[in-house]
Amino acid sequence: MEKRASDEAGGPLRKVARVILLDPADRILLMHGYEPDDPSLTWWFTPGGGLEGDETRAEAALRELAEETGITQVELGPVIWQRHCSFLFDGRRWDQDEWFYLARTAQTATVLDGLTGLERRSVAGLRWWTSAELSATRETVYPIKLAGLLRTLLDEGPPGTPTVLAPEVA
Repeated sequence: MEKRASDEAGGPLRKVARVILLDPADRILLMHGYEPDDPSLTWWFTPGGGLEGDETRAEAALRELAEETGITQVELGPVIWQRHCSFLFDGRRWDQDEWFYLARTAQTATVLDGLTGLERRSVAGLRWWTSAELSATRETVYPIKLAGLLRTLLDEGPPGTPTVLAPEVA
């Protein structure tokens, strides 16, 4: 069994696989989330979640994408970004080591049928965003510099090795 990473305080870091899913028009799919106990606190974020059992991050990325969006026709590409994040959500602190996979799909219809109980209490929907829409929004989006990261990705292509993003702590 692989040894779990830990954060500075010694607690376990949750290993997470996230997906930067692009359609043929280079739109990105984001999920609209909210705090279960305060639906006025909202944000947008990439599909993905924690590893289960002995699955790889790539396997987790595809599973989470299918569960959260219904999209299964995916060409999974390389890991393009990595980050550590820590945030309060649903009454607890989440400390995560996140890997972001680039993926492409022509399947743009989405369904929320595979959400977990917590996700059903905290996900309002899904939306495809253009780079311009993402750059113009005043809504909260995670990772916090996603608009610029996406623009660079579309302009320059995926990096040769994953870019390590600044940690995000909320």
